[in-house]
Amino acid sequence: MSKKSHSTVDRRNFFKLLATGTVGAAVSPSAFAGKLTLADEKPEKPQTNVDDLKKYPRNKNSMPGAFPASVVQVNHEGSVVDNQPVYQAAYDMVARGMLELTGKRNLKKAWRVFVKPGETIGLKVNPVAGKLLTTSHEVVKAVIAQLEEAGIKRKDMVIWDRREFQLHETGFTEENYPGIKITGTEQKDKDGSYYDTDGKLYGESMIDKDWYYWADVEGEYDEYTIPFMVNGGKYSYFSKICTQQVDKIINIPILKNAGSTVTLAMKNLAFGAITNTSRLHKQLWFETCAHVCAFPPLRDKVVLNIADGLRGCFNGGPSANPQFITNYKTILVGSDAVAVDRVGYEIVLKKRIEEGLLEKENPRYRTFLDMAAELELGEANLEKISWKKFNLG
Repeated sequence: MSKKSHSTVDRRNFFKLLATGTVGAAVSPSAFAGKLTLADEKPEKPQTNVDDLKKYPRNKNSMPGAFPASVVQVNHEGSVVDNQPVYQAAYDMVARGMLELTGKRNLKKAWRVFVKPGETIGLKVNPVAGKLLTTSHEVVKAVIAQLEEAGIKRKDMVIWDRREFQLHETGFTEENYPGIKITGTEQKDKDGSYYDTDGKLYGESMIDKDWYYWADVEGEYDEYTIPFMVNGGKYSYFSKICTQQVDKIINIPILKNAGSTVTLAMKNLAFGAITNTSRLHKQLWFETCAHVCAFPPLRDKVVLNIADGLRGCFNGGPSANPQFITNYKTILVGSDAVAVDRVGYEIVLKKRIEEGLLEKENPRYRTFLDMAAELELGEANLEKISWKKFNLG
């Protein structure tokens, strides 16, 4: 078997697993395009359209948002019992985080710093690792309850991610979230087909070709792969969910590792908001995390990050390997996605060292944070971040 044909078989097997929902616990999407590693040598990077950002002025909502360089960490020993997150603890943790971040005494006023009635609010969750390691429903439902208390109606909320079927498989359904829209960029019909009667991918109607991340890396996919990429070539298009369907985005990632770094707030946004991503993992993982977040559909709409660290992982991520799942029993709250990721990185790093996976940190694994800071998305220097810690229960 030739190298090319072997690659095709591997790719087909990967996306067949993905289609059945079993890939989350077995392998991460990044495995398809190459492991997240950094070679000792520094090869020349492919060009991107990051310089296009100069054309788009910032506004009052632009990252790092209302509270730059500020992260609130709330811990609660009772937030996970028998490996199951506890709703009331999650609610209390989110509420405390919001009050401490904003300095408000009233929870409604704290939320009103970020959202207003009449706005459509997108809740960006992460279901890609399957039921074992999805954004917890307890945290999501706590956020929804507090949004309602702040005057946001359920009809004005959207739970979204890149793949709609993964949302459904992990319990993000209309039955569990009545009155809230559940949607994804990559869609299929009730019969399981990704193509409509005209032979067009449903996902094509969900992408906005006016907004894109261009990189000089070609995405070439076969018939098994293309439904999960929507398009090939050198363009990664933004989802209409970001560009047209929501006014504000609340990012609710999971506290997970990816190799010796983290897949947290910025990765959840960047790789969840665009198409044609497999081509970007091997050479441009760091760049993609930073660059894509710097484009207006994310930069100007993501107003808050609530990192779900009730249950996370410290190795084998972003997949769900049971032996590496841990109960961090924490959440991180901040408008500054870069600062949230920097704090989350420290938490995961500490756990990896405790488990004997590392002796010490290698700073190159937080390169994407430095890139994001250069793009004025937030603060990557831990010494300049206000990291407030609180314990409940």
